[in-house]
Amino acid sequence: MVEGKTVVVTGANGFIASWVVKILLERGYNVRGTVRNPDDTGKVGHLLELPGAKERLTLYKADLLADGAFDEVVQGSDGVFHTASPFFLSGITDPEVQLLSPAIKGTLSVLESAEKAKSVKRVVLTSSTASVGYNYNKKTPDTVVDESWWSDPEFCKEIKFWYHLSKTMAEKSAWDFVKDKDFDLVVINPAMVLGQLLQNTLNTSSESILGLLTGAMKEYPNASLGYVNVKDVALAHVLAYESPSAEGRYIMSESILHYDDVVELLKKIAPEYLISSTMEGPGPKAPKYVLKHEKAEKLGIKFTSLEDTFAECVASLKERGYLSKI
Repeated sequence: MVEGKTVVVTGANGFIASWVVKILLERGYNVRGTVRNPDDTGKVGHLLELPGAKERLTLYKADLLADGAFDEVVQGSDGVFHTASPFFLSGITDPEVQLLSPAIKGTLSVLESAEKAKSVKRVVLTSSTASVGYNYNKKTPDTVVDESWWSDPEFCKEIKFWYHLSKTMAEKSAWDFVKDKDFDLVVINPAMVLGQLLQNTLNTSSESILGLLTGAMKEYPNASLGYVNVKDVALAHVLAYESPSAEGRYIMSESILHYDDVVELLKKIAPEYLISSTMEGPGPKAPKYVLKHEKAEKLGIKFTSLEDTFAECVASLKERGYLSKI
């Protein structure tokens, strides 16, 4: 319990951020959350219902692209969790406007506010494995990707991985910014985050699973991705803030699955749904590799099994009405 500590969570109504807020309230923090519209109960109502929210949660309006948007909310706070950043992988017509500018400028805006505040001791930034493992290095089952790896912006541009480019550039900008500052930066790099939804809106990672279950995704990608439970990711943010020895980056991935494995897992968990068994394009299959997560374990994370994670995701999609109960 950390009575009296005041922290800021940006994009507080997001998938990961909602869990961060929940854990912080449970641990006795005073939480200031930034959202686009504090009056939109459809998008923020779940936060107001969290235990402790009435006493210790205040929501503020903030725009990632507005100058000084975070100055007021960060002033006098002890720490900041910057989770706000757009995440979508399709429908990208203008990467600069839709992804790059909000991710990079928003991150720098929050860090500038932290510097001005003088009270902030540590900023925890939500990055992604999108900024870690996407470069010209060929991956094989023997490849071990750890926190020393970086995605290559040129590679991301070449294959039009605009989200990955946005996360890479935003994280690099953050590390450059804090080199001579009086506060610490710790970065969490989650793989694909799934599990129980607290928010009422559908986030991108859960939507990908919904697409498989409903048949909207006729063919699944020939891709291997890391997966991790949202509760583990949220807890990692809080432990990274609370642990004096926490430093650098933390990869959050229970393990890597090929979409073949995801399909088989979903068939086991939800056999009543007509899940596509067709992979896009000709082989060979994208290789699985290792996303090293020992650093997160040393921080205190005990990873939830992916079977439990996917089961929680499916149950949540049903509960929220996105998935008909067959």
